[in-house]
Amino acid sequence: MIETKNHLHRYFFLFAIGFVAITLLELAFRQVAQLDSSPSPLLFPAMTIFLLVFHIMVAGFMLMKYFCDKKHLYLVAIACAFAGSAIMMLGTLNSFPAWFICHSTTVANYNDAIIFFTFRNMMMAMLFTTSIVLFHQQKWAARGAWFHTMVVSGIILFTLMMLLLAYLYSSFNPTLDISLVDNKTHAFTSLWNHFFSWLLIALWTMTLLLLLRITQLRSFFWFSGGFFCICYIFTMLFLLSDRNSDGLAWYQARFFETTSTLFIIFTLLYDIFNLYRDSQDKYLHSYQNSIRDPLTRLHNRSYFYDTLVRQLAEASPLKPVSIIVSDLDRFKRINDTYGHLQGDKVIQFVASVLQHVIRLDDVAARIGGEEFALLLNNTTAEDAQHVAERIRLTIAGHDATSSQQQLPESITLSLGVYTATSPELTAEACVERADKAMYQAKETGRNRVVVWKE
Repeated sequence: MIETKNHLHRYFFLFAIGFVAITLLELAFRQVAQLDSSPSPLLFPAMTIFLLVFHIMVAGFMLMKYFCDKKHLYLVAIACAFAGSAIMMLGTLNSFPAWFICHSTTVANYNDAIIFFTFRNMMMAMLFTTSIVLFHQQKWAARGAWFHTMVVSGIILFTLMMLLLAYLYSSFNPTLDISLVDNKTHAFTSLWNHFFSWLLIALWTMTLLLLLRITQLRSFFWFSGGFFCICYIFTMLFLLSDRNSDGLAWYQARFFETTSTLFIIFTLLYDIFNLYRDSQDKYLHSYQNSIRDPLTRLHNRSYFYDTLVRQLAEASPLKPVSIIVSDLDRFKRINDTYGHLQGDKVIQFVASVLQHVIRLDDVAARIGGEEFALLLNNTTAEDAQHVAERIRLTIAGHDATSSQQQLPESITLSLGVYTATSPELTAEACVERADKAMYQAKETGRNRVVVWKE
């Protein structure tokens, strides 16, 4: 029931957006048309060139997406729809033979233009329907390479057949003839008004209904596809409202075609942006996993040493680098008495204390089982000792109750501190000195801080 309501909401949103967009586009077109009631004959070829370029862009996007994941067979049908449409628009441009020399006196072949327009719409509607069916049956892609090749070949052959039919029925071929526009009067014939126009409306309507039924507008891509179908239905209706092929309706139809294609391009750009953002998120997530300890989410040993090497290169008396190495006292007894799961909780509790103590440019790392290290940038030995003492007191001051059962009993830390004031020593040597100071703290009674002294 909830899913059905979601479908209805998406359908309502699509038609509401379509109504608002078409109304605004209609008003915008009427405002522009009022500026000049007799547009230049070169305007239509110019709009066709823009639409041709946009369709090539969409076809290219679809092919690139298909080659990235060949399981999405439905993308081939959409790519062929837009690629075939772009090729047919070359025939439309050829119907205006003087557009490329900016000359407007040559009579245009409006019948050829409407023939290419008709076959282009039939081809696109049928290929859109094919893509929707392939999207619904995506499991077909798993049937093997032979089936994949058969489907792709069938789509390409159908596209080529429609291109050939458009060519044969145009004035390029004298054996076949169809009259949709009278080139002398520029009036649409009854064959267009009473058959082909309604056929195209029916094809786009069936495509839209199938799209709504199968995809249920679950993605923004299919939402743009639904808007595309609506625009083409209204394109047909606009042409029906005009009796002449050189009237404003012809320009209005091309204007709506261009707008709906732009909407699909913006959808594809949005899809590319989402893919880029997802890849960035995955990269950052992968990078963080590579430098973090999985149990505590502190930095790992490798990151700690890499950072220490960089900071030691700039170490000086004015910019000291301090290292604190700490180890849980009698941690083996915790594991033996309470179990390793409880031991992990103890380690996580200590890690959270260390994380809250350090500054943003410091590094807290887990470098061993129950051994931790802090890297304090621009921190003197005295200040590092104060930090270590604060950590020791904080850990020792907690028990099972104050730690919300993360600690089974009170625990303590032994800590060693070393401060480098020059880049002479290696990172390993600096950590070794802090480690020796930590072991000295253990040997002298545990639960204390010892600073390395030469």
